[in-house]
Amino acid sequence: MARRNYEIDMCNGPLLGKILRFSIPLMLSGILQLLFNAADIIVVGRFTGKEALAAVGSTGSLINLLINLFMGLSIGANVLAAQYIGARDTRNVSETIHTSILLSVICGTVMIFVGLALAEPLLTLMGTPDDVLSQAALYMRIYFVGMPVIMLYNFGSAILRAMGDTQRPLIFLLIAGVVNVILNLIFVIVFHMGVAGVAIATVISQAISAALIVICLIRSDGMFQLHLKRLHIHRDKLFAMMRIGLPAGMQGAIFSISNVLIQSSINSFGSVVMAGSTAASNIEGFVYNAMNAVYQANLSFTSQNMGARKYSRINRILFLCLAVVTVIGLVMGVGATLLGNQLLRIYNTDPEVIGYGLERMAFVCMPYFLCGLMDVMVGSMRGMGYSIVPMIVSLTGACGLRILWIFTVFAAEHTLPALFISYPISWAVTFLAHLICFAVVRRKFPKEDAAESEPVLEEKPVMENEPA
Repeated sequence: MARRNYEIDMCNGPLLGKILRFSIPLMLSGILQLLFNAADIIVVGRFTGKEALAAVGSTGSLINLLINLFMGLSIGANVLAAQYIGARDTRNVSETIHTSILLSVICGTVMIFVGLALAEPLLTLMGTPDDVLSQAALYMRIYFVGMPVIMLYNFGSAILRAMGDTQRPLIFLLIAGVVNVILNLIFVIVFHMGVAGVAIATVISQAISAALIVICLIRSDGMFQLHLKRLHIHRDKLFAMMRIGLPAGMQGAIFSISNVLIQSSINSFGSVVMAGSTAASNIEGFVYNAMNAVYQANLSFTSQNMGARKYSRINRILFLCLAVVTVIGLVMGVGATLLGNQLLRIYNTDPEVIGYGLERMAFVCMPYFLCGLMDVMVGSMRGMGYSIVPMIVSLTGACGLRILWIFTVFAAEHTLPALFISYPISWAVTFLAHLICFAVVRRKFPKEDAAESEPVLEEKPVMENEPA
């Protein structure tokens, strides 16, 4: 199929239909990617036991903590590529792609050594129970061996999103997801490999999706084509990615610290509570991934229109994305909570595990749309080239408030409701703060589009307008 059938013209015409066309395949992709971990959790929970379920689930926040800084660079690659595409700057699009792909392999290789060295010490620091620790450490070590292909897929799919292509990543993840489920069943049920089996299955399936992304880019034409012999770190592109990506990565990493603290607090209640929270958290992940697709749409649409100097579309993109994410968050979050008993039973049939899972979902999953609103605001700011401002607001409003809550309210009232309610409170406060910041930053740009004769993006991306 011709490349043009996959691309979306983000800079002209009506927006809502295009935002949905971009978001829906990305929602499905995010859900499929989450199924990698869900398949791991379901298989070990049903065929190995609740200790293995707790082991796999307890690694999630720690894995995110270790990789978020590098994953932030893929956001930088997305914004940079989208702005150059909007400006129709062929050479800089090509240089951004080749820098991104090589950078992903370098970052992934570094993460192998980080994961192998820090897995067990950090899990111990989190207070992971002894009956879970060795299996959790094993899962993490195997997972991090596959980090180069995980990074390669994420950077490659960020490039495809920048051009409006969310359909092919969906196809690639569907293939990899089927492989992952089949290998899970074989390794755990047939060969009794436990958590090692599900980790190996995840790595193999991620390698397949990464290979398909690379082949897709190699077979593209024009400015999107990847030439392996031209892989090179272009310093100006690297610094531009770092400028937008490192604050995003730092925000994600520090957010993960608050989640690690919450996971540590959950660990203090024992492995049964851990198992219930793990299952509920995995269900919440499906809601989050659906909402995150709208954030990604806002990021790409805003970035391309900034590159094309179509300033009049920025506000419309934001308001449409806020409306879409609210509907998705309410329908999926409330729906999942109402069906919580049946959904949790897929992961584990222990009544205690289900009970603790339902308790978490009532406080976190039901008001999850607030998290979506917060993220969409961040997408607009980053798309306009501002990454430091949303980082500071998010870390202060969400992360800082959550950590303060753990050491004050939760310390005084050591109960699960007192812990879980910190999530919706921090989301609401941070959303309002982002809304104020957006109004201030938006005034720095014209309300009307630039004239056709006015020069568009050349060597520097729009993000260079952000003060240091």
